[in-house]
Amino acid sequence: MSENEQVQRMARPRMAAGALFFDAQGRVLLVRPSYKPMWEIPGGYIETGESPLSACRREVEEELGIRPPIGSLLVIDWAPNDAEGDKVLYLFDGGELSAETVAKFKLAPDELLAADFHAVEDFDQLLIPRLARRANQAVAARIHGHPVYLEHGGAPS
Repeated sequence: MSENEQVQRMARPRMAAGALFFDAQGRVLLVRPSYKPMWEIPGGYIETGESPLSACRREVEEELGIRPPIGSLLVIDWAPNDAEGDKVLYLFDGGELSAETVAKFKLAPDELLAADFHAVEDFDQLLIPRLARRANQAVAARIHGHPVYLEHGGAPS
């Protein structure tokens, strides 16, 4: 196989990073994008030359107008998509947000309609299935104190 053929076969996944933020009741912050029908987790695509953690920080600031500390990695999820190609998704622990921090939210007007805390039990109704699986795994990883590797939002087969 030629070098050019090898390069063409190399994966070039799209990558995204986001954070799970919690309130004092253990609910998770979800955002309602203006361009999608379901709720999402704060975050977005990683730009060329940007680390996943830096992308997470940038996206949170762009979407919510806040700069909270972002904690440890909770989940890495390999999520191939027929329409969009391979994706590698990172979820970080955003920790518990105080009421004062939440009051400082300035939602990106061209992106978000709302940001609210929701119970983990509501993920299946609010999030697309693969994101609900990923978010549930991230909550469990936070409880157990170690990150997990996923494929399609679940344990690899």
